[in-house]
Amino acid sequence: MACDESGSDGENLAGGNTEVFAHASVALPVDAAAECVGEIRRRIRSPAAEYKAAHLLREKHRAVLVWLLAEGGPIHGRAHVHLTDKAFLLVDRVVGLLSADPVDAAALYRQGPEVFGAAAWREFLVAANRLLRVRPGGAGDAGVEGFFAAVDTLVRAAAGTRAAWVAGRPAAYRARAEAYRARVRAAPPLFPVLNPLFPAIRCTAAHWSADGRPVLLVHDQQNALTPGRIARIVQSARRDGIALGGLRLVDSRDDARVQIADFLAGVARRIASDELAGGGDPEPAACLRPYVDARSVWGDARSWARLAPAAEIPGRSAEINSGV
Repeated sequence: MACDESGSDGENLAGGNTEVFAHASVALPVDAAAECVGEIRRRIRSPAAEYKAAHLLREKHRAVLVWLLAEGGPIHGRAHVHLTDKAFLLVDRVVGLLSADPVDAAALYRQGPEVFGAAAWREFLVAANRLLRVRPGGAGDAGVEGFFAAVDTLVRAAAGTRAAWVAGRPAAYRARAEAYRARVRAAPPLFPVLNPLFPAIRCTAAHWSADGRPVLLVHDQQNALTPGRIARIVQSARRDGIALGGLRLVDSRDDARVQIADFLAGVARRIASDELAGGGDPEPAACLRPYVDARSVWGDARSWARLAPAAEIPGRSAEINSGV
């Protein structure tokens, strides 16, 4: 299974370039993938040396995008996309660290922007990102102070609301936050808690090996996928009953299968981002739905209703794990 991603900002979930992370995989023979790439080139007719998802997303090439994704197209039934709403992942992680009730994450995420206002909510997300993203060897606890100052601002701005009650609950856990940062500074974990790549790979392996057959993932080169992390991903997946035979890195320019995964990841990220922002186009969203993993990390009920596989309950959010 060939894999690639789009929207990766590492641990920067609140201040990166994208709101959505997409991890795509395809199950195509090399010759079929090469033929698909060639057909996309013939239909688009761009002089670009390397095609990217942006070519398919141009309005004048809508027919090519629909052809690629539609039932009967070259990848229908042979591809998969795992989506991550970065803000929801961030809220889930910080609430998971500081609160015993995971339901709080969905409640805070869904009510926060409206109750507190976009600007204050964004400041809270940035502060939460700083709290959880710990630099090895860094001194001081400015991340702790900044986070709880942001929480205090939210609570005072909307006192009496459920969202303020949820946001204020972590304030009782300052010691837990300080202990977390001290622990990470002393012994950085192999898998940073905010990077969505690792759990996405795990879900991808689980999807393709659901029938019990071992799968080998061929992934585009990614600096975060070090030999040590790859070994641990494979080991932990097997331990948990996921038949992951291995994970190998390749250069996408040398593998047409990864190029197709790259197209799909970029297209999925844009479509999902547009839906999350409330400006989605029904046709591309409908075309993407059959590919979306039901275990995607998504907290927004409205956009999920348009993105989720037909059998899914709108608004469902996936269980989030570290991938290890």
